[in-house]
Parts: sequence; structure tokens; C-alpha cells
Amino acid sequence: MSMHFEKKLPIPAEIKQLNPISDRVRQIRDERNEQLRDIFLGRSDRFALIIGPCSADNEDAVLEYLGRLARVQDEVADRIMIIPRIYTNKPRTTGKGYKGLLHQPDPGKKPDLLAGIVAIRQLHLRAIEQTGLTAADEMLYPENYRYLDDLLAYVAVGARSVEDQQHRMTVSGMDIPVGMKNPTSGDLSVMFNSIMAAQSRHSFIYRGWAVHTDGNDLAHVILRGSVNKHGNCIPNYHYEDLLLTKRLYEEYHLKNPAVVVDCNHSNSGKQHMEQIRIAHEVMHSRSYNEDLKPLIRGLMIESYLVPGSQDVVSGPGHCYGQSITDPCLGWEDSENLIYSIYHMI
Repeated sequence: MSMHFEKKLPIPAEIKQLNPISDRVRQIRDERNEQLRDIFLGRSDRFALIIGPCSADNEDAVLEYLGRLARVQDEVADRIMIIPRIYTNKPRTTGKGYKGLLHQPDPGKKPDLLAGIVAIRQLHLRAIEQTGLTAADEMLYPENYRYLDDLLAYVAVGARSVEDQQHRMTVSGMDIPVGMKNPTSGDLSVMFNSIMAAQSRHSFIYRGWAVHTDGNDLAHVILRGSVNKHGNCIPNYHYEDLLLTKRLYEEYHLKNPAVVVDCNHSNSGKQHMEQIRIAHEVMHSRSYNEDLKPLIRGLMIESYLVPGSQDVVSGPGHCYGQSITDPCLGWEDSENLIYSIYHMI
């Protein structure tokens, strides 16, 4: 047999009991969840900015980064709601490479999934306690969502997961905004079918239980670009792409139409500095066409303390606060971009 069972992991309720949320954290979460819900329901004119490292690889660096974000949030709060990216598990196209804090709490050591489950909950908890910011995470494993469901403000379903039925049905049982990315092929119908499924009610098996869901009316579009058969990146953030997305929303008759544009990945060709130009173009399109303004609810940007990326994951040569996965904007460029977006809203 090729699958070897090592140990049974604690259920979410047990992990939560060992790492509970305080009344203060619960209040912050509830207030911010309501604010973000208002943005995606169109009750608020504020703009959602989902920004942070490609992967949360180092707790100290992530918390330092979030502390800086929190100070900027105070200055732009009337127009922008910042949702920091704390991405604790990473999809890998070939299965190789760093798979995130969930797998390796210490990127320089062997995987330890039990320690990883504890580490990701503690990181999200400390982020709220120290900065007052609730965060976004990617749902790579649907069965793990409940380890963090009382802490997260936003969830993203990645381009490789968006076609998976278990992801779609799990999203239908969430009550926070969930962005569904277009697949790497670029077929927008796949993404819209996924949103339709996520907004619907379902009965299915989840964590060994028979469950039913009410549907998530806050499931929405994330445009992240695509890759053609020649391996070339095809962006989908341009004005014409946004108009097409608006038309498809109308044809699918989905609730609460909303678009978040991912400024990196195949939209930028993973050229991290291009995120600045892309963000400006999207904001211009949003201002130019009044029909797009209520549709485009936010941007997603990869950003960290130090620009670029590195191969070294720990030890000599490791650069504190620099991505060990995809390249990110550095702090100075990120801060300037936030203020620039603020003035374009």
C-alpha cells in the first residue's frame, strides 16, 4: 500500500479549545466581518485591498509586516479596508517546493502537520491580537477550513482548486466573502459555474459528517490571468475583460456581483513590479466607467517587507522578510501603492 497513515490529527474543536479566541478578538472579528460583508453586498463604498506575502513563511516577519499595514489602515480607513494575506498553505504546480506553514512551521525542517495546524491558528490569532486586522487565507484543503473558521475575514479558492466539487460545496457553507479564481486555462465559465455552485445549497460528506449548507451569497470572481498552450501568460484585467466579466455576471444571474483583480500571477507574468501598473489601470477602468465602479470591489496584491524572492528558506544567506515563493513588492512600493489607490477611489 502506497499511503502510510502516521497519526490521527486533532479535530478542529480540540485545536480551538487549546488555542481559544478572547472576547476582544471575537469582537474585532465580528466588526470587521460585518464591514467586509457590507463592501461585497454594495452597502459600503469602501474598497477591499487584499495584500500581503505570497506565503506566510515566518511568523515574526509576517507580524512585523502586518504591524506596518495596521498603521497605514488607520490613515486610509475611510476609503479602504485592508485584508492582509496570511496564506498558510500553498498549492504547488508540480507538487515540489515549500507547501506553506501548515506543512512546515519551520521551512528549514521536515514537514510536521500537527505542529503546522497549531502554528497557523496561533499566527492568525496573534495577528488579530497585535494588529487588530483579520486576514485572508487560501483554502487549499477544504477539510482544514474549520481550524480557522472563527478567525478568517476572507477566503480565496485558487485556480487549481476552483473546479473541485468539494471546494465549491465547502464554500457554500461559509458566511464570509470567498473569491473564486478563474482556472489557469482562463475559461471564465468554469469560475462562474463554481460561483453558482458556491451560492447554492448542498448536502454532502464533510469531515466524516453528513452536512447541508445554506449557500454563500458572497462568493465572487477573482481574475488572475491564464496560461495558453504555449505557456504564455494571458492577462484578464484589461477594460474589455472587465466588461466581459460584467456581462457574464448578468447572464448567470448570480447574487451580489463583485470582482477582485489579482494583480500578480498570470496577470503580471509573476513580474512583481508590474502589480503597480496593473493596479493603476484597474482603478482607472473603474473610474472611467460608472457601471464598473460598483462591480470592482477590490484588488489582490502580493507584498512583503523586502522586494523580490529568494531560494534560501533558512540559515545563512536567508533574507528576513523576503518571499520564499513568488516574488512580492517590497514595503516602500507597497505603502506608496496603497496611498495611490486611496486617491484613485
